[in-house]
Amino acid sequence: MIDGFLDSAVERGATMVLSGEPGTGKTALLDAAAAKSSPSGARVVRAVGAEFESDFSFSGLNQVLSPLFADASGLAPEYKGALRVALGFGAGPQPDRLVVSNAATALLGQAALTQPLLVIIDDAQWLDRPSIAVLTFAARRGVAKVNFLWAIRSGRSAPIEHSGMPTHLLEALSDEAAGSLLDSSFPSLAPRVRQRVIVEAAGNPLALMELPRALSTPQLAAVEALPGILPLTARLHALFEGRITCLPSQTRRVLLLAALDGAGDLRVLQAGADTSALFDDLAPAERDRLIFVDDVNQRVNFRHPLIRSAVVQLSTGGERRDAHRALASALLDQPDRHAWHLAEASLNPDERVATMLDQAAYRMLHRGDLVSAATTSTRAAALSPEPADRARRLAFAAYYGARSGEHQTGSRLLAVARQADPEFTGSLRDAVTAAYLLLAGDGHISTVHRLLLNALRARPAPWDRPDQVVVEALHTLALVCWFGGTAELWKPYSEVVSRLIPPLPQDFLSIHTVLADPARATAASLTHLERALVGLRDETDPTAIWRISGSARYVDRQNLCQEPLYRIVQGSTGDGIVGTCGLRDLALNCFLTGQWDESERLVSEGITGAEKQQNRLQVGDFRYVLALLAAVRGHDDSNRTLCDELTNLGVSRGALSLQRGALHARALAAIGRGDFEQAYQCAAAVSPLGTFASHVGEALFVCMDLVEAAVRTNRLDEANAHVAAMDEEGIAALSPRLAMIAAGSAALASPAKLATELFERALAVPDIEQWPFDRARVQLAFGEHLRRRRSISRSRAHLSAAMGVFERLGAGPWARRAGNELRATGQVRLTGHRLDRVLTPQEREIAELAASGLSNKQIGERLYLSHKTIANHLGRTFPKLGIASRAGLRDALMFR
Repeated sequence: MIDGFLDSAVERGATMVLSGEPGTGKTALLDAAAAKSSPSGARVVRAVGAEFESDFSFSGLNQVLSPLFADASGLAPEYKGALRVALGFGAGPQPDRLVVSNAATALLGQAALTQPLLVIIDDAQWLDRPSIAVLTFAARRGVAKVNFLWAIRSGRSAPIEHSGMPTHLLEALSDEAAGSLLDSSFPSLAPRVRQRVIVEAAGNPLALMELPRALSTPQLAAVEALPGILPLTARLHALFEGRITCLPSQTRRVLLLAALDGAGDLRVLQAGADTSALFDDLAPAERDRLIFVDDVNQRVNFRHPLIRSAVVQLSTGGERRDAHRALASALLDQPDRHAWHLAEASLNPDERVATMLDQAAYRMLHRGDLVSAATTSTRAAALSPEPADRARRLAFAAYYGARSGEHQTGSRLLAVARQADPEFTGSLRDAVTAAYLLLAGDGHISTVHRLLLNALRARPAPWDRPDQVVVEALHTLALVCWFGGTAELWKPYSEVVSRLIPPLPQDFLSIHTVLADPARATAASLTHLERALVGLRDETDPTAIWRISGSARYVDRQNLCQEPLYRIVQGSTGDGIVGTCGLRDLALNCFLTGQWDESERLVSEGITGAEKQQNRLQVGDFRYVLALLAAVRGHDDSNRTLCDELTNLGVSRGALSLQRGALHARALAAIGRGDFEQAYQCAAAVSPLGTFASHVGEALFVCMDLVEAAVRTNRLDEANAHVAAMDEEGIAALSPRLAMIAAGSAALASPAKLATELFERALAVPDIEQWPFDRARVQLAFGEHLRRRRSISRSRAHLSAAMGVFERLGAGPWARRAGNELRATGQVRLTGHRLDRVLTPQEREIAELAASGLSNKQIGERLYLSHKTIANHLGRTFPKLGIASRAGLRDALMFR
């Protein structure tokens, strides 16, 4: 904008006023304008208003015109004399203001005869009034080649604000821009600290550059908790000191309560200040625009967070502790805030207050606010008299800090915990925290598994009502076992879970009986899982939602908890793993249910979050879904690259689940392009033909791929062996989708006479419409079978339906395969005028209404015909379109 102003003002006089709060970068922009103007040949004259000179007449005009006074020789004697007196270069009677204004305008014009002139005036709100009057007079006259660029602090009611000159208000930086500015100067800030600074700075560039400088090294690294109010540097302090210190003492006391309370609730302030004249006390600060009172919501709001910080920094330690005690007394009905204020009022370690903070941290944990839980535990550790308690609380902060994505912070806090209590090293809490940090970092699955398992085995059993550390240890161990993906890892997990006193909590029950080995899940365990998933609709603990929903990954029941999953994704900014795992489960379910665009959107969001948390295993899980999407869409190069990345990551970390995910995606892509030999090799590597490998959930995802690839490569015995294994394990009982796949796989491997019945049985499974891609695969295979049996009309119906679904989903290779089969039946799909030559106008109208979902009776009512007449018309229409039933109408008519 300034570049445009300078370019447009080369040949004519122009003016612009930059307005903004202190620290918004006005001076930096003026510097940029000066730097751009000088190389282009313009002369730059600068002046800066100063508060202590605001009473000296023409002091500002002196700064502007003194460098130009050598050009005054060409002025009329009256003008030259007036300027000498006004600028203090000579004695004489006080000149007339209009004469001075005209003289200044003439001098500026004289100076611009040889080169363009840019007059830059910073902090114009502090210029003396006579100077403002003269300079605005000149600026408004538009002297050729003389341009004015002003900067003022907004809200100061300076005369220049009412001069009518074009004014641009500098807005606060966006969060993205603020983050970029902060990263350029403080690249190693802990994520939690970085976010806090961005919030406190509220888009103010000076605050972004100064606030980190006031923090200690442990605070910058998030090893030490940040104070409730961030301290200010001297530079920031000076912006507001004068305005705050001149307020009445009672006003400053109420402002301190408001600053320390944060919420600004008028009722709390009144109780804490113990006054009946609260509004009178606040009035001076409100008049000086330091605060504004929201009468509707009964709140006091600081006009900028820096004012809030300045109020606190200008108070004494005793005043702050007294204010915290007053607020704690006023907040007895809000235990979390009550505990925090008591903690801030405490000088010495206090186990009672530390315990209250512990309880607050657990409440924050169950709300999904892991960042606050970690911060609160760090503060509780500082108030802990005993080393063991201090270490325990620091480890809690380290674990949940790491779960929110701050692995370096978690590692530092864990190191401090070990130093606080030598006996802490090797404890279960130590192992849980270290295991999670290794898992989120670059640790090998087997190492993390061994670390957790040894610590759990050392814990005395049995476990009746296990404490939080045992619960976290078991869940972290389950996550390790799932990534590892072998029976050898899961069996010790079952051993330690058996130490829990029955009945098992639902999350452990679902992991133990369904997720660990889904191919062998029993009807009872699936019923328990379904009840738990339905119960998540009323669940408020994000961690509980994620842990239970994850058990449904392989058994097609995540549709039962879509709403809770979306809820935790939208509200889990403080918990990295909960948010990313919720996104992962949603993305995979959207892929399976044909919502591929939504799946891709969720994957993109999840990868961004997982990369921000530096959690490579989580990134890998999202790339698995991307690889599946690339496979079904026919993006072979992308599929290959993603699968290679998954394989390399899985091998380096010992994560077989990622390696099998890559094999699944490779097999699916190979089937799409007709490379059945590669599809066979990849699918068989997940689970050998004729068996479902123990504790390998991916075996359920590739069972139809394996059978189809075996049939297509003339391995009929192997295909039948795998169909028999499906039947033996009862795969069809796990979900409608798997029932359809089991019957469809059996049809692929069966003799022609039996295949028709098995395909019909597959497509008759209830509720399979929610898995359109898998259903269309079965329809495609059925259509191919019927064409070989020369049942052309029925073949066309299924092939046409499958093709329509593939096209709608964007499954290019599969749509082309269905199209080729359709052409082999002799059918060409008809559109537009070609369709009119096949059907009569009434037949087409009836067909279109039927394809839209209307019943024969509804169509008859609309066209004033009997439902029998409608049925007769449709009976004649189906053969003309090469379909067997109304199910194929939509695709035959090319509805989109």
